[in-house]
Amino acid sequence: MKREPLGHRFTLLMGALLVSTLGNGLCFPFTAIYVSELLGLGARAAGGYFLAMAAASFAAALVGGPLADRHGPHRVGVLGGAALAAGYGLLAPADTTSLVLASGACVGVGFGLFYASIVGVVDAAVPESGRRTAFSVRHIVNNVGIGAGSVAAGLALQGAHTPAGTLRWLYLANALAALPLIAATWYVRPRTAKQAVDATAEAPADGATYRDLLHARPMALLILAQALFAIVGFTQIEATVPLLMHDGMAVTLGWVSTVVAANSFALVALQPLLSRWLDRLPETVSLAAGPVLWVAAFGCGLGAALAGDGAAPALRYGLLLAFAVVFAAGELTYSSAFYPLLLRWSGEAAVGRASALASLAWNLGTATGPPLGLFVVAHFPATGSWAALTAGAGAAFAVAAALHRRAAATAKARS
Repeated sequence: MKREPLGHRFTLLMGALLVSTLGNGLCFPFTAIYVSELLGLGARAAGGYFLAMAAASFAAALVGGPLADRHGPHRVGVLGGAALAAGYGLLAPADTTSLVLASGACVGVGFGLFYASIVGVVDAAVPESGRRTAFSVRHIVNNVGIGAGSVAAGLALQGAHTPAGTLRWLYLANALAALPLIAATWYVRPRTAKQAVDATAEAPADGATYRDLLHARPMALLILAQALFAIVGFTQIEATVPLLMHDGMAVTLGWVSTVVAANSFALVALQPLLSRWLDRLPETVSLAAGPVLWVAAFGCGLGAALAGDGAAPALRYGLLLAFAVVFAAGELTYSSAFYPLLLRWSGEAAVGRASALASLAWNLGTATGPPLGLFVVAHFPATGSWAALTAGAGAAFAVAAALHRRAAATAKARS
C-alpha cells in the first residue's frame, strides 16, 4: 500500500497534543509533594488524590468506550480534555482536602475519556496507509512533551522563593494547555461520514461488547501484551533503570539524565529512519520485535554492570547509551503496530471499547511495574537486576509471539 502524507489535520492535532503534554510535564513529578508538603495537607490527602484519579479514570474509561463508539470519539475526546482542564484548574487554588479530591476525580475522568477516544481521533485524522507512522509519532510527541515540560518546571522551581506559589501557576498553565487540544480534537473531526473499515477475519462483529472483544483470542492476547509491555518495559525505563544505574552501579545523576535524554532523542532520530522498514513488516511481527529489542537493550545494561567500575568509561557508558538507543527502537516497533492492530481487530464500531480496554491494561501495567522493579533493585545486585529485566522482556516476547501465531492460524483457517 502506497503511503499517503499524514496531512495538516494530523499535524495540527499533534501540535496541540504536544502543548498538552508539555503542560502535564510541568506538574506530574511534583503533585505528591505539592499536596502533602507545600499545601500542608499531608500524605493522606496526596494518596487520596491519586486514589480518586485512578478510580475515576477506571470508571470513565469503561463508560467512555461505548460513548465513543455510539457518538463518535471526537465528542468524548472534547469532554475528556475539558475534564482535564477543570481538574488541573481546581488544583491550582486548592487549599482543602475536598478540593484536592475533586481535582483528582476530574483529572481521572479526563484521562479515562480521553484515552478511550484518542485512538479513534488519530485514526480519523490520517489515511489508512499512514496509521503506523501516525501512532509512532503520537508516542514520540507524548514522550518529548512530558520530558520538556519536566525540564521547564525544574528550571522554574529552581531557587523559587515560594515553591507552592510557583506550582499553583504551573497547574494553571497545565489547565490552559489542555484548551488547544480540545479545539484541535473538535476541528479534526470528519466533516463527512467516514467510510467503514473492512473487518478482518479475526475481528469481532461490529458493535462488539467488552466481553465479545475479550472472547476473541487475538484481541485478548493483544490487551495482555499491552499490560505486559507497560510492566516490563515502559515503567522500567522510567522508574527502575534510573535507580538501578544510580544506586546499583554508582552512576552519577548527570549520566543518569544523559541516558534518559538519549532515549528521548533516539525516539525522534530513529522514527524517520525506521518508519519505511516498519511499514513493510507485518504488524504482529513488528509488535513481537519490540520485546526482542528490549532484551538486547537490557543485555547492554547487563554488560555495563558486568564491566564494573574498573572498566574503561567509554565501554561502560557506551553500553548504557546503547541501552537507551536500542530500547527506543523497541518502543517504536511497539507503537507502530499496537494501535493499528487494535483498530483492525476491533472493527470500527467497537474502537472506543477496544481503546478503553487498552487504556485499562496500560493503567494496570503502570501501577504494577514500578513496585515490581523497585523490589528487584532492592533485593538483587545490579547484574541480577538487569538479568531480571531481561527475563521480563522475554516474557513479553512470549506473549507477542503467541499472538502472532494465533493471528496467523486464524487468518489461514478463514482463507
